[in-house]
Formats: sequence, structure tokens, C-alpha cells
Amino acid sequence: MSQYDYLVVGAGLYGAVFARQAADAGKKVLVIDKRPNIAGNVYTKKIEGINVHIYGAHIFHTNNKEVWDYVNRFAVFNRFTNSPVANYHGELYSLPFNMYTFNRMWGVVTPEEAAAKIEEQRKAAGITAPKNLEEQAISLVGTDIYEKLIKGYTEKQWGRPCTELPAFIIKRLPVRLTFDNNYFNALYQGIPVGGYTKMVENMLSGIEVRLNTDYLKDRSALDALADKVIYTGAIDAFFDYQLGPLQYRSVRFETEVLDKPNFQGNAAVNYTDRETPWTRIIEHKWFEFGKDENGNDLPKTVISREFSSEWKPGDEPYYPVNDEKNGALYQRYRELASHENKVVFGGRLGEYKYYDMDAVIASSLKKAGELLEG
Repeated sequence: MSQYDYLVVGAGLYGAVFARQAADAGKKVLVIDKRPNIAGNVYTKKIEGINVHIYGAHIFHTNNKEVWDYVNRFAVFNRFTNSPVANYHGELYSLPFNMYTFNRMWGVVTPEEAAAKIEEQRKAAGITAPKNLEEQAISLVGTDIYEKLIKGYTEKQWGRPCTELPAFIIKRLPVRLTFDNNYFNALYQGIPVGGYTKMVENMLSGIEVRLNTDYLKDRSALDALADKVIYTGAIDAFFDYQLGPLQYRSVRFETEVLDKPNFQGNAAVNYTDRETPWTRIIEHKWFEFGKDENGNDLPKTVISREFSSEWKPGDEPYYPVNDEKNGALYQRYRELASHENKVVFGGRLGEYKYYDMDAVIASSLKKAGELLEG
């Protein structure tokens, strides 16, 4: 007899949501994670009273009311709105691209003038059907904005020329002929008060969790503990890379505490020139308006510089490289996975898919519904 109904591999959002649903349905659940902490890549750690996003900035946003109601069971969300700033050799521009950006770039004042300028540059570039990211970007915002605010940042982010990147990467880029500085077109948005770790802790309340436990190193013994395995690790690692490794982009962080109350005046500043080695600087305190949980101003600040890099085994995989070659390789791994009757593959790494947080939660809720009601 197994000790558990479900072994959940990974204590990130997908795993924590599934574990909560299974436990609420009366199932016995064990959650394991190879890291020394829960919460996966949304892990936040308190430094100098500031909830620092250790694995990069995470801003919750969704139009899905079911998901919003669900996360609000486990956290109170503040009213943080994502309004990044772009720094191009010391020139500052609003992101998303909006009337403030167009005024700073071209001196235009009305939406008509901005639209005419974009159209003029698009026509001059002679693009009719965009074939790559560069052509897609120019057709959306014109040549000037592409050259200053997109090209360098994107090439640092993906490690490839924009002409070699697929157009779809930039199709969801917000472009507005208004003065709206809110990056996300989402009905619900914010940051959990007290940090994401606290939220995931509440999700896992009453559920057995074992940390520093590497599933792939002790698979047979761990598999024997449960009837079913929910695996949220990398699908290629599960199969010991037997078909070759899938490609990812990774991110390296340089985080420092500064003995000053304010470094850049904004949570996120993107460095869009090619020469600056980092892609952006996050100043974590502004996710919670520079105050602690009691509303007191914080005297110090914590910043993280982000450096994008090509993933290699041993690095933390962040962004799947969803090109044709990797898509075809993933389908072959998925075929192998379909023969694993005991194992369900889910989440960003298990499905080799770039997921926003709300989509991860929705996917986990759906899978839990299928398995627990089936």
C-alpha cells in the first residue's frame, strides 16, 4: 500500500495549487522540492525588511476571475501597477509604449500625430507581412522606437539577432495611443502583501513538505510512496536528456543592499542599449511602495541587476526557446511522457511552455479538477 495518494514534485505555483486541491478533496499528499525553500521561482526572501524577488520580478496580473478569487484565499494583494521605465544611454522613456513615449521620442502631442509617425516609418521600411521580430516590431512602433527601445534589450534577452527571432514573441507588446502607463491590460493586478513565499506557505498549510529532496536522484524510492506523481520539473531531465536537451534562456542576478532609501525611483528600469550588460534593474521595495507591512518607510533599498544567458545543464532554466526545432523535440518528449501512466507532467518546465502566473494556476486547477473528479 502506498503512503500517499499524490507525490507532488516541485513546491512552485503549479505544485502548491495541485497539492491544495488534492488535500481539500481528502487526498493524502506529499510535496517535495530539491531547493531548501518552497515557492519555486516566485520565492521571496525578506532582506532589510524588503520582500526580495530572488528569482526575478513577479507581478501578478489576470483577467481570470476564478484565478483571482483563488489566490485571494491565500493572500491580500496590494494595488501595485507595473509601469516600467526604459533607459537608453540615459534617455528615459515610458513602457509600455504610449503617448509619453511618443512625445519624448518625436515631440508629437496628439494620438493622430503619433499614429502618422509610426505609419510613416513602417511604410519607409517597406514591411507588409512581418517575417521576424525586427519586422514585426517596426510595423508596430516604427524604426526609431525599435532601434532605441527594443533591439538591444531583445538581443540581450534572447542572445540572438532580432532578425533570427520569430515575430510572435513581440506580438503582445502593448502599444497605446493614450497616456496609460499600466503595462498589463489586466482587470486584476498586484503583489501579495508579505511576499509570494507567504502566499505559497498558506497554500501548503497542513500538507507535508520535504525540502532538499531531489526526485531525480531517488526516483524509485519516492515513486513507491504514492499512487500518482505530479511532476513539475524539466521534462527532458525526467528522461535523462535521452533525446537531447531542450533549450532555455537563463538569468543571473547580482543583488545588493544599498544604504540609501531610493536608487532609481521605480520597481523596474530596462536598459535597452546593447552596451549595458544587464537587461534591467529591479528595485524591490517599490513593489510594496517602499514601506514595510506596518506602513513604515524603509531606510535602505535592495536592487538586482539581471543578466540574460544561454542555459546549460546546472543552470536554472527560465524561458523555453519556443522555436521550431525545440517545439519538435518537445513533442518527442511528450510522446515518451504519454507512456508514463503514473506520472502527470505540468507547469512551465513539465510542459516546456512560457506561462504567466495566472495561467500556471489555471492549468493546475484544471488538471486537479480532471484527476480528482475523474
